[in-house]
Amino acid sequence: MGKATGFLEFDRENTKTVDPKSRIKNYNEFHFPLCEKERRNQGARCMDCGVPFCQSGMMIKGMTSGCPLNNLIPEWNDLIYTGNWQQAYNRLKKTNSFPEFTSRVCPAPCEAACTCGLNGDPVTVKDNEHAVIEKAYAEGYAAAHPPKLRTGKKVAVIGSGPAGLAAADQLNKRGHSVTVFERSDRLGGLLMYGIPNMKLEKWVIERKISVMKEEGVSFVVNADVGKNYKVNKILRDFDRVILACGASNPRDINAPGRDGLGIYFAVDYLKATTKSLLDSNLEDGNYISAKDKHVVVIGGGDTGNDCVGTAIRQGCASVTQLEMMPKLPDKRTDDNTWPEWPRICKTDYGQEESIAVFGKDPRVYQTTVKEFVKDGEGKVCKIITTRLAFEKDPETGRNVMKPVEGSEKEIPADLVLIAAGFLGCQSYVADAFGTELNVRTNVATEAGSYQTSVPKVFVAGDMHRGQSLVVWAIREGREVAKEVDRSLMGYTNLA
Repeated sequence: MGKATGFLEFDRENTKTVDPKSRIKNYNEFHFPLCEKERRNQGARCMDCGVPFCQSGMMIKGMTSGCPLNNLIPEWNDLIYTGNWQQAYNRLKKTNSFPEFTSRVCPAPCEAACTCGLNGDPVTVKDNEHAVIEKAYAEGYAAAHPPKLRTGKKVAVIGSGPAGLAAADQLNKRGHSVTVFERSDRLGGLLMYGIPNMKLEKWVIERKISVMKEEGVSFVVNADVGKNYKVNKILRDFDRVILACGASNPRDINAPGRDGLGIYFAVDYLKATTKSLLDSNLEDGNYISAKDKHVVVIGGGDTGNDCVGTAIRQGCASVTQLEMMPKLPDKRTDDNTWPEWPRICKTDYGQEESIAVFGKDPRVYQTTVKEFVKDGEGKVCKIITTRLAFEKDPETGRNVMKPVEGSEKEIPADLVLIAAGFLGCQSYVADAFGTELNVRTNVATEAGSYQTSVPKVFVAGDMHRGQSLVVWAIREGREVAKEVDRSLMGYTNLA
């Protein structure tokens, strides 16, 4: 696939980015594409490797290797190289409902498993995908294609994140009548309010939603099912129901002073900023501002990085990001071989911006909060941290993180953002439908199935598997669509 000698002739060339000190002046996406000739050269780098691990979607040592959507990557890389953009789009859409989302926010496990990356630089799969989908919109390939026949069956999808949208898209293409219920005032779930605008501009979501509406999908916003929208009505009006409400129950930090003012969950901070940005370009002031504040972000993942980037754009005085785990090595170790997901230290856009603005990486490793210190008005003013070290638990024999005595430090903190991940779904939706939960507080199903304990009710995405990648959510949305279709029709022809 691609040019037989392309990986020898052409070096990897990443999409260009705006300089950190310039891009922090706004909340816009900051990547701009290569010209078509250069992009076709990048497609040419895809080698005829025989066994394309990039599209495998395997789990190795608990980590994703290759694309969970099983995207036909070598095929559309070859079509990019030959300039057959419409066919490249057709092959991409065969497995991926939303390349416009994944090409912006997916961490690209496909590239980590690329054979070119074994002894060199992997193919720019993510950027190639972005080029294909944007070309499709520009040329009209991605226009609406409503189904020609309707089955007369009605399906309700609760939640408009990537899993819910993928399920709705597939079931609508099959000819079922689909209605998506979203509790927020805008569609997209965490894509809309949980991911900052600089990673995913919201017109991208609205563009795809407009296509889905043209194709016949119905949407209802401000419908908080289980609260202001009755479950009995949905069960009465629809033949099947899919729960796709995400894993939006944030993990807290239990330390003295946690009740102090100025301590927020990251998801609330990010949502408020994006909503105010969309509503009024931040002029309404209805957001949590980091301006002139010393910001501490607790958590080292993508959400923590998003908080760092957002706080810098708001004009914070400083930003510190606490990570419980040790710093990862800069290169793969001998026990982390290809095509496993590379457990290496990566500097994301927010950390790059901190380095540019403050002259240092914001991350402090093997550290946690021991105490939140409040001032006389009950506001957080600083935190006391403690170092962590691995110790063997004498009862289980497992290595656990324990505080290091005497390692306490004080850090100024006017605003603390907790980005420590999510524990599972918010139970009120599951309770309203009467579905069982598993020990991880996700909606329970039998292995390999999306059917809940309640007849006619299915589940998919993070609400089913726990906090995960957008590609896993899309995959589950597509798979639950097949199961629902089979339950309605007795068979399915969905891919």
